[in-house]
Amino acid sequence: MPRPAKPPSQPPPYAANPHQTRGRRFAEQPSPTRNDFQRDRDRIVHSAAFRRLEYKTQVFLNHEGDWFRTRLTHSIEVAQIARSISRALELNEDLTEAIALAHDLGHTPFGHSGQDALNECMREHGGFEHNLQSLRIVDSLERRYAQYDGLNLCFESREGILKHCSPNNARLLGDVGERFLSHTQPSLEAQVANLADEIAYSNHDVEDGLRSGLITFEQMRSVPLFDDFVREVYARYPDLAQKRVMHETIRRMITVLIEDLLVVTTQRLRQHGPESPDEVRAAPALVALSGELAAQLHDLKHFLIQHLYRHPSLKARMEEASRVVVRLFDAFCAEPKRLPQEHFERYQQTRERAIADYIAGMTDRFAVACERELS
Repeated sequence: MPRPAKPPSQPPPYAANPHQTRGRRFAEQPSPTRNDFQRDRDRIVHSAAFRRLEYKTQVFLNHEGDWFRTRLTHSIEVAQIARSISRALELNEDLTEAIALAHDLGHTPFGHSGQDALNECMREHGGFEHNLQSLRIVDSLERRYAQYDGLNLCFESREGILKHCSPNNARLLGDVGERFLSHTQPSLEAQVANLADEIAYSNHDVEDGLRSGLITFEQMRSVPLFDDFVREVYARYPDLAQKRVMHETIRRMITVLIEDLLVVTTQRLRQHGPESPDEVRAAPALVALSGELAAQLHDLKHFLIQHLYRHPSLKARMEEASRVVVRLFDAFCAEPKRLPQEHFERYQQTRERAIADYIAGMTDRFAVACERELS
C-alpha cells in the first residue's frame, strides 16, 4: 500500500515569505504558476548578464583550459551549496538560489584583476565595485521588458545581491542601501548565500589550483584543514590515486564546513529566537561558522592568496589582462562614438559610467578582441 503524502511543513517565522515580500520597484500582476522569488530566479537565469558569466574568469583566464571553473560554473556551485543549506534550515530555497545565482553578475572580464583595473580607471568618477554593479545590472542595465529597465526583482533579492556597500553609495540606493547605514543584517537567505560563496570558492579554487600545477599537493598539506582530511582519506584508502584523494579531501572539507555552519546557525537561531525576517535584520549575523572552522577557513584563504592568486605566472597574465581593461577604457574615453549605439546613447547621459558598464559586461575573449580592434 502506498504511503500517504507527507503534508508540507510550515516554514519557520524567520524565513523569507514570497507572499509577504516588500515588493518590486514597479508593480506587477502575480504569476499564476510561480511565487515572486521563483520569478526572480528565473529572470536571473534568462538574463544576458548570467549567460556571459560562462566566458568570464573565476581564477584562470577563460581560454586557458576547458576544465577550469568560470564565473558561471562557480555561481551554479554556490547556488547548489546555498540551496542545500537553506533546505536544512527550512529557509526559502528559491530566494537563496536567486541571490546565489546573481551574486557575480557584475563581475568584469578577467576576474578581480579586471575589477581592480576598472576601479582605478573610474577613480575620479565614483569608482567601480562588482557587487554594486550586480545590483546595477538587475535594476537598470538589463533591457528585456517593455515596462521598465532591469529585471524588476523583489526587494529581498536585491538586498541579498548587495553584499557590501560604502555609506556614500548606500545613501544613493534608497531602501536597499538602508542596512549599511543602520548596521543591520540582510535576510537569513542572503546570509546563507554569502557564506556558501566563501565555502565554494575557497574549496574549488584549491581544485583548480592543483589541476593547474601552480600549487602542489605537498604545499596544500601545510594547510591544517586540507591535511586533516588527506590523512583521513589515506587511512581509509591507502592506495588511492592522488587525484581521487584530492576530490575526496575537498568533498570532506565542504561537508564539514556546511555541517558546522548548520550547527552554529541553529544554535544562534535558538538563542536569539527571531519571530520574523525583520527581527532577523535587527539581530547580529545569525548564519556563521564556529570559531575553530572560521579560523581554518581563513587560513585556507590566506594560503590561496599567497600561493595561488599571487603566483608569478598567474600574476603576469593578470597584469596583461588589466592592461587590456585600461586600454579599452582610455580608447572609449578618447573616442566615445566607437561605443555601440545603445552604450553611446547612455554615455551622453552618464559619461564614464556608461563606458565602465560596457567594459564590465564584456567576456574575457570579447574584451581581448575589442582591444585589438581599437588598437
